[in-house]
Amino acid sequence: MDITADAFEALVEEALGQLPERLTDGLDNLIFVIEDEPEDGSDTLGWYEGTALTERDQYGFGQLPDRVVLFRGPLTRMCSDEDHLYDEIWVTLLHELGHYHGIEEHALHDLGWG
Repeated sequence: MDITADAFEALVEEALGQLPERLTDGLDNLIFVIEDEPEDGSDTLGWYEGTALTERDQYGFGQLPDRVVLFRGPLTRMCSDEDHLYDEIWVTLLHELGHYHGIEEHALHDLGWG
């Protein structure tokens, strides 16, 4: 599917606004980033880079922000229309925020967030 970078960003902002409050309340030192493609050339839809809340006992002042990265290329290639793209962005954000909260990969899939 073909979509402009601005339209994609607008979908991400809309999806962020619709995420469950229990996942977004109290977000600390976390940024959301859109990149075109994963560096490894894979079809990865998103990525969490950082220290999960469950492991932040040694997290300290001056630490760079954690990042949730969405990859526009793989997301748009797998979707046929804007509604499908919005749904995939929303699930990808849920998945990566799950990692931020310390939820393991298998548990995210069990929850339907994978």
